Amino acid sequence: MMYTKILRTLLFIIPLISFENYGNTTDEIDLVDFVKSVVKNNIDTPTDGKVEISVPTIDPRINIKPCISTLKANIPENHNGRNINVKVYCEDSTPWQLFIPVRISQEIPVLVTNNVLAKGSVVDASNTAIEFINVNNIRGESVDSVELVAGGRLKRRLSKGAVVSPRNICLVCKGEAVVIMAKSDGFMIKTRGVALSDGSQGEQVEIRNSKSGRIINARVEAVNKVVINL
Repeated sequence: MMYTKILRTLLFIIPLISFENYGNTTDEIDLVDFVKSVVKNNIDTPTDGKVEISVPTIDPRINIKPCISTLKANIPENHNGRNINVKVYCEDSTPWQLFIPVRISQEIPVLVTNNVLAKGSVVDASNTAIEFINVNNIRGESVDSVELVAGGRLKRRLSKGAVVSPRNICLVCKGEAVVIMAKSDGFMIKTRGVALSDGSQGEQVEIRNSKSGRIINARVEAVNKVVINL
């Protein structure tokens, strides 16, 4: 997978949903299961992600009457994707409605450090791990595989459990020797140079050609490897 920008908003596709199979009995268990089903079936879950839907205990002082007709629910169109009030209502001859608060927690797989890592540390499988992290606790970009950044160096110190961001890693680091590949249709030329700036995958960096001394701009392709398209 490529770098992924964290999705921070859950999208509800249909604002009004009816469930026929909740027609004859209505108690707390029914309502909780009903609300969870409505929310679960109408959120967009990221690939490989997990969603946890929490419904608090309904106030025991509330008298929940059986709903003979179809039990229905309405999800507000404007919400923050984390906390919403689901309107549950029954359109019997004696109608009733109830607002039930729902908390949504969305987690995605993220590469994190398994120890304190000093600036300049080389990132690899021995000092990182994949953990599921709540999207609201992630700032900026993250990666979901160590292969995307393995061999890169940290540009700053990271504490244990910190999210590994492409912005914190240089695959090409200032002052280090790099391989320059000049590509064109049908041929490729390799030479060596020295990085004059830090760069992550796909970024443009300045490189000094070791033979000619000429300064060029090249795209970071891998650890200590840059590309120029002729």
